[in-house]
Amino acid sequence: MHGVIALSIIFGGSVLILAIIGSTILMAIKIFKGTVSKKGQQNQTDEAKMIQEIYKGLSQMEERLEALETIILDRERKDRVL
Repeated sequence: MHGVIALSIIFGGSVLILAIIGSTILMAIKIFKGTVSKKGQQNQTDEAKMIQEIYKGLSQMEERLEALETIILDRERKDRVL
């Protein structure tokens, strides 16, 4: 039983190492090649827009959270006074 587990770990580790090496080689080729297809450029543009929208949404959420904190703190202060 322990042999099967050890063999699985060794085999899984080997596959993982090969995948990492392969993906590293592919990334290096893309970096050296340096060309981005039209579809790739469009994807980058879409991703940039999406990131900007997320940032804007998070900024608005932060403002709302600060407003809620202010409301809660004001209510707590009023409750303490009464």
